[in-house]
Formats: sequence, C-alpha cells, structure tokens
Amino acid sequence: MLATIARFCVRRRRWVLAAWMLLFIAGMAIGSMVFARLHDSNGSASYESVQGYNIVQKASSMGPTAVVLVQGPPVAAPDTRAAVTALTARLEKVPLVTGAVNANTSPADRSAARGTVPGATVQVGGDLGVNQDGMVASYNDLERGEAIALPVLLIALFFIFRGWRAALLPLTAALSTVSGALILLMGMTHVTDVAPYSVNVITLFGLALAVDYSLLMVNRFREARAAGADVPAAVEYTGATAGRTVTFSALTVAAALSGLFAFGDPTFTSVAVGGIATVLVAMAAGVTLIPALLAAWGPKLTMAHRQEAEDGFFGRLARRVQRRPVLAAAGVSALLLAFALPFLHVNYGLGDPRTLPRGSEARQVALALNAGFPGLRADPVTVVATLPASDPRIAAYAATISRLPGAGAVSIERGLAGNVTAIDVVPAGTVQGAAARHLVQELRDHRPAFRTWVTGQEAFLTDFKATIVQRLPYALAIIALATFILLFLMTGSVLIPLKALVMNTLSLGATFGALVWIFQDGHLSSLLGFTAFGAIEAWIPVIVFAFAFGLSMDYEVFLLSRIKEAHDETGDTNTAVAAGLQRSGRIITSAAFLVIIVFLGFAAGQSMGIKEFGLALAIAVAVDATLVRCILVPATMTLLGEWNWWAPGPLRRLHQRLGLHETPAHPAGLTGTASAGGGSRAGEHTQDERRPVTVS
Repeated sequence: MLATIARFCVRRRRWVLAAWMLLFIAGMAIGSMVFARLHDSNGSASYESVQGYNIVQKASSMGPTAVVLVQGPPVAAPDTRAAVTALTARLEKVPLVTGAVNANTSPADRSAARGTVPGATVQVGGDLGVNQDGMVASYNDLERGEAIALPVLLIALFFIFRGWRAALLPLTAALSTVSGALILLMGMTHVTDVAPYSVNVITLFGLALAVDYSLLMVNRFREARAAGADVPAAVEYTGATAGRTVTFSALTVAAALSGLFAFGDPTFTSVAVGGIATVLVAMAAGVTLIPALLAAWGPKLTMAHRQEAEDGFFGRLARRVQRRPVLAAAGVSALLLAFALPFLHVNYGLGDPRTLPRGSEARQVALALNAGFPGLRADPVTVVATLPASDPRIAAYAATISRLPGAGAVSIERGLAGNVTAIDVVPAGTVQGAAARHLVQELRDHRPAFRTWVTGQEAFLTDFKATIVQRLPYALAIIALATFILLFLMTGSVLIPLKALVMNTLSLGATFGALVWIFQDGHLSSLLGFTAFGAIEAWIPVIVFAFAFGLSMDYEVFLLSRIKEAHDETGDTNTAVAAGLQRSGRIITSAAFLVIIVFLGFAAGQSMGIKEFGLALAIAVAVDATLVRCILVPATMTLLGEWNWWAPGPLRRLHQRLGLHETPAHPAGLTGTASAGGGSRAGEHTQDERRPVTVS
C-alpha cells in the first residue's frame, strides 16, 4: 500500500503539493485565532476541589478576580490611599464588575482623592491577570521558539544534507505539520478546554516528528538514487521501506500518547487528542508530501551510499561495545540510575504565578503581595457547606478550623445563594507550601457532622496528584501493551519489545532526575534565566513521559528496522546489530541533533512550564540517541544473541500471518518492496523470499 501511495504522489505530485499548500495557508490563518480560545480546565468533575468550586460558582454572582496593586512613594502615602479608594469606587461602576474592595482598614475621604499620585505605579494581577499573562506568555514563547529554532534548523539541515533543496524538505514538512496541528487545535477548543501550554507542546512535538520522518525518507531516497535507481523508482522504494518505518513509528508514538487518556483529566485528554492528531499529520506529511517533493526535486538532490558495519564510525562503535557487552550495559544502566536519583525528592506546584515570566505584571503583583501582605502569602483553602451562613454550626466549625495547626485568618463568605456557605482559611507559609498541604489533609480527615467540600488551589493540587498516582498504573499498562503489540508485529519477537520498555524507562528516569536537579533545586538557573521556587509544574512529568516515551520509541523503530533488515540478510545477530547501527546511527543522531535544536529554541522561552518541557525533551532525546541507542541497545542485543528474535510458537505463527514482512516486488530500478501480510499462504516464505528490499 505504501508503495502505491508513493507512486500516486509521483504521478500526481502537483495535486499533492497544492493540497498541502492549501492546508498550510488555512493553518496559518486559523492558527492565529487559537490563542483567544485557550483557557485552563477546571479539572475533572470527580475532584472534590472541583465539585466544591462549582458549588460556590453557582451560588455566587462573582467570577474570577483581578487584583490591582497600587504602589506609591512613602511621602505620598495618604495620597496613595486616597487614590486607591477613588479607584475602588470607579471600578465598582465598570460593566460586568460585581464588586470591588481594597486593603484599607479605614475609609478615606473620597472627595479628597486624587486621580493620580506622582511616582505611583499600578499593576494588575489576580486570577484574571495570571490567566491573561499565561496566554500572552504562551504566544510569545511560541513565536520566540520558532524564531530561534527554524533558522538554526535550516542551517543545520544544509550542512547535514550538503544542499539547500534537501534541507528545505524537512522544514517544509515541519511547517505543514504545525499548520495541520493548529487547525485541529482550533476544532478542539469548540468541544473541550484546551490549556494555553497545549499549543506550545503540540507545536513542539509536531516540528520534532516532521523533522525525524523527513530525514528518514530523504536518506532512503538518496541511498536508492546512489544505487542507480531513477527518481520514480527511488521514491517508490522510499515509500515502501522508510514509509513503513514512519508508519510504525507514528503508530508507536500515538500508542504512547494514548496513555494520557487513562488520567481522565480534561487537560491531559485534550493534549492526548491533539498530540495523536499531530502524529498522524506528521505521518501523512512523511508518506505523501515528502514523496511529492522528492519527485519534484529528486534529480537535483545529492546521493548517499549505504554503508556496512565496517565502513564507518557507528559500525566500529558497535563492534567495540560488542567486545565488552556486560560492562557497557551495566555501566550505562548505572549512570542512568544515578541521574534519576534527584527525582526521589520531587515537589510539585500547579498554576503558581511564579512560573510566569519575570516581567509579567501578575507575577510581580503576586510577589509584592507576598512581601507586603503576609496574610496573602498563600491562597485560601475554602471549605464549602450547603448550609446558610446564619446556621450556628457554621460559626462553631469556623472557630474549630481556626485552632488547627497551620491555619491563619478564617473568614465566612456571606451572600451566597441557595443556602451555600464558604469558609476561607488562609494557611501559614507560602503559596502551595507544606502548611497548606497539611491543612487540606486535616480538613478532609476531620470533617464536621454536615457535608463539606474542601477546595482552593492547594486542594486542587492535592486532588491532581492523587489522581496521577491512582491512574498511573493504568496509563503505564496502556502504553506498555500498545507498544509491545506494535513492536512485536514489526519484529516478531517478544523480548525486543520488553527490552525497549525497560531501556526507555531508564532513559526517562534520568530525564526526570535532571528536571528536578535543574528546575526544583535551582542549578543552572542563572544560565537558563529562571528563578527556582522549590517545585516543578505537576503536569510536566506526565506530559514529558508520554511525549519523550514516544520519541524514544521513534528512534527505537528507526534502529530496529535496520537491524531486522540486516538480520534477514545475514542471519547473524552480531553482524546485524553492527550493520543496523551503522546504517541508522547517522540518521538517529542527526535527527536527535535537529530535534534538540527545536526543543532548546522553546526552552529559551520565559514561561517556566514551557521552559521545563522544552529542556526535558531535549535531555531525553540527547540521552536516548547517544547512551541508549548507540551503547545500551547494541550491548543488550549482543548479550541476548539469537534470543532477541524468540517468540512462543503460537505468537510466531501469529506474526507470520499478521506481522509486517519484506515481500518481493519489482518496481523499475529496484527489487522488492515492503507490504503487510505474509504472502499467498501464511508461513510459506523461504529465506530468499523474506529478505529485505535492496537497491539494484
């Protein structure tokens, strides 16, 4: 089928290119409107904190709050207080504002209030300010990331391919993929909440996958051309071989992202849907857009000869590893485990204003309030009850709460409709600190005789973390099972998929350890331009795990496809490992280098969450493409020998019927293409029939 698609793209290349051009234009036009529709989800309806929040919202006429901070010089203190009082009065008259209060404890003479105070500054923060600054930061980080990454990416591609046409192919596919992803995101905003960071996450991932797939396709095409095939035959060969690898890689990456559905959180669900859709767009670009461009530009692209194990650096590296496989495997595993150790003391935050850029007004307001208003250093923990505020049990319970360890100011919100009462408890300490966590736990462990819901920022974080812990085994099971099935269909082995899962876990552990060491502990903060506050964003490990696992499997499929090809040719595992690494090592490391450029471009952003995500993926790719693919995989496959390809008899027969095999076909200039299925009858392939396609 993939060879047929490639032939169609050769014959109808103008139509294919025109379709992708229309998609690109539509994506750029529609994508610019996405940011206006982004907002954070309130969370899963199963969270107690969300249930309590929804009860208060229905009973209150108020929406999100904005905090206006006015700071004046000390000599103008009376004038500043008067100006704040006057501003409060004006804000009360603004349409859609339900009320305005200020921090002055005594009323001022409004008639004496001035409109301005020399030297005073006015800044806006609060919930509305944080949301607005978060969306602006996401948009700015996206623009900055693309402005940094794309030019550097083009230069790097030029030197890798030694020509501007070949360099433009991956970039064209990347931009087309991002355009398609933005259209899909726009559609998602009409059916679910999409967090501001989702655009950056999905755009980043789309760029990475498009570069990977394009690089693989172009390299196969150049090999075919160097072996003497004409352009149409080379494109067909590329679609049948590299297109097969791209398809399997995309399905494996999509399987990794599907684990996000297990958490049942609207934000994770939206990222999963957007990520899987982006993977499919990148795959479509790889098997249609790239063949069409190769057909158009193929005669002018430079050629590349396929190297064997003894020809180059990666083959020699594999041979060195194979001489001491136990030492190599144990050494790399120990190193990755050591890198993972900082993750043992991880702390999480969520929606903290300190994650915003340093120049953000909302961040500056939050820091000023923490310094100047000790009672506002932490957001209140709110206890919601379906009783009127006049009920004596409410006052008695509020008094009990005030005596709890870590409880600060306690106040009862009045004026809520429907016999709903909210008790606000300001915990001691900082935002999302230990005192707030302990207070939430105390309020939930020791409830009154009537029904209560504990909500607020810290309560939401507690629910979020508990859900991750509860649902993580299901997510891991989905990812492991889907990955195992796909790799089994590709290789016919049950040990190779298991080994891949273990190695990817080691690689990701090292990534998480580095994430904590850098962003939570504050190492390299000056170099990277951020201020650590002792926590990482709670969504980061989950999202990074899914996306980094997908990228790791991407490179695993690249490498295994060439090792399997060499094993079918030679029948010897050690030779196949060395030859496979030599044939794919340059592609894997080049793709990793290009992807790291993209990720670091986004890591240069100002928003802490996007900075953490970009750098974490850059580290994950660097570790995976070097230590794992170039050392750990050759070492473990050498130790396993022919056991690499073992499967129980029933599964082996199943693979002969349903797995992907290299079957002979003869397009012009080539011998053999790839297709699914096992031929006319299952299990009747000879050794010659099952050898991979080769360039004639």
